[in-house]
Amino acid sequence: MLRSRFRRSSGFSLVEIMVGMVIGMFGIMIMLQVFSLAEGQKRSTTSGGDAQTSGAIALFGIQRDIRQAGLGLTDVKLIACNLTLRTGVVLNTLAPVTINHASIPAGDANTDTLLVVYGSSNGSPQGDGITSQSSQAVYLVQTPSSFTSSLVYATADKVIAAPPSRASPCTLTLDWVVPPAAGANTATAAVNTGVTSMTNGTLFNVGQSPKVLAYAVRSSNLTQCDYTVNDCSAAGSVNDSTVWVPIANNIVSLRARYGRDTNSPMDGIADVWDRTAMAAMCDVAKVSAIQLALVARSANFEKTAVTASTAAANYPTWEGTASASINVTGLTNWQNYRYRVFQSTVPIRNMAWAGAQSGC
Repeated sequence: MLRSRFRRSSGFSLVEIMVGMVIGMFGIMIMLQVFSLAEGQKRSTTSGGDAQTSGAIALFGIQRDIRQAGLGLTDVKLIACNLTLRTGVVLNTLAPVTINHASIPAGDANTDTLLVVYGSSNGSPQGDGITSQSSQAVYLVQTPSSFTSSLVYATADKVIAAPPSRASPCTLTLDWVVPPAAGANTATAAVNTGVTSMTNGTLFNVGQSPKVLAYAVRSSNLTQCDYTVNDCSAAGSVNDSTVWVPIANNIVSLRARYGRDTNSPMDGIADVWDRTAMAAMCDVAKVSAIQLALVARSANFEKTAVTASTAAANYPTWEGTASASINVTGLTNWQNYRYRVFQSTVPIRNMAWAGAQSGC
């Protein structure tokens, strides 16, 4: 009787404890495996959402600027001219939108750069006639009320004076309005520097804050450089985040094509889509739209390759054609990330409103 009571109160045997530990370990392993799978799926879903957000915001920003492109700068007296923005900084071949502008350092491999230019004035895009010029920096204009005056450069109206006949090469200067001297003719527009021989020419008001914005993908980030503040053509500044400011993370490719009118005379309808470099006035005038594609990458690095094949057919594509595939194989461990393509066709409205340009 005592032996029976002793056996019931003696607890688990070593074998029983070991069996229980093994069962418990199996249970913990199963729970950890389930947790790992769930966490991995959550990270993939979250990083996919981050990629979608980054791509959508980046595309929206570029679209917004392209819709503004050419505002106040579509006249044939201006387009395709070389514009001196300030001393030592010249923007060659002025155009509303330029793909892979010769002055802009290239971005990451297999990506394009964009240069978008527009003014901020509410005035006429045809400018104001210069009837005479009392001095280099004082223009007698037909509508002096179209130009405001300010002592502060940052808030002064920026202007471009174009001669009566387009020169070749066409070289213009971005200037700004200053208050006229006491007792000066109120029918004049006084500027900071001025250009000689502008009688019967045109003075264009491009507003207080014209934009010359360069976009490039650098180190898998979409970056923006403001040409009116920095020299975006300086190769030494491409890694300077204060010059090329990151505006969207994990953007690994930017691709673009012009929608060009090939008819002569032009009819304003895009007949072909390509990246043919623009050089002449009519080349610029015949571009009526831009086709864009941004490739966003997930932030989550997958342990195993999620893109198994290196064949070009498996690259991200835009417009659904093999000829428009986007090569991302230059990226480190590119197969261990997921990609999403965002694309849009954006009309250059200000060029469309300008209509068919004479001589084109």
